[in-house]
Amino acid sequence: MGTMYAALLRGVNVGGSRRVPMAELRDLLSGLGFERVQTYLASGNAVFAAATGDERELAARIGAAVERRFGFPVDVLVRDHAYLKAVVEGCPFPADRLEGRQLHVTYFAEPVTGEHFGSLDAAAYLPEEFRLGERALYLYAPDGLGRSRLADVLARHAPVKGVVATTRNWNTVARLAELTEDSTPG
Repeated sequence: MGTMYAALLRGVNVGGSRRVPMAELRDLLSGLGFERVQTYLASGNAVFAAATGDERELAARIGAAVERRFGFPVDVLVRDHAYLKAVVEGCPFPADRLEGRQLHVTYFAEPVTGEHFGSLDAAAYLPEEFRLGERALYLYAPDGLGRSRLADVLARHAPVKGVVATTRNWNTVARLAELTEDSTPG
């Protein structure tokens, strides 16, 4: 049956552009030979089972298929359940006491370090805060992402030119970890 993964498509279905209907995304992923395909919300989140363990190769296959089917390029990150679970468990903020809109995770295709954000005066943005994890950045924005001054600054501090990054709110982060858990009866 294979390992459970989440595919995170960057920048689809935002503001009416770059439309990727979730039913068509499910069909596309099934057509690539993936099993147990589901989508979550309409913001480019899918889970599936695959026999291969190469996240980069899976992301490249999905990205190429999306471009062929919908006519525009889409950056895709693929992460397995173990990684998604580790992101949830490694959260440096009290996720159980926050609303989903207050906490976000930006997933990166490559590792990033504090050096990438060294020139940022984080204290100037309090009470907003960020912490780095493994290929992830946790952002606490008490008034939500839309009103976050720190989120805007972090986006302009592109950690590494050309590194794919995509952000999800905490509810989505937690739900993708749940959906990728292999609960198939033995």
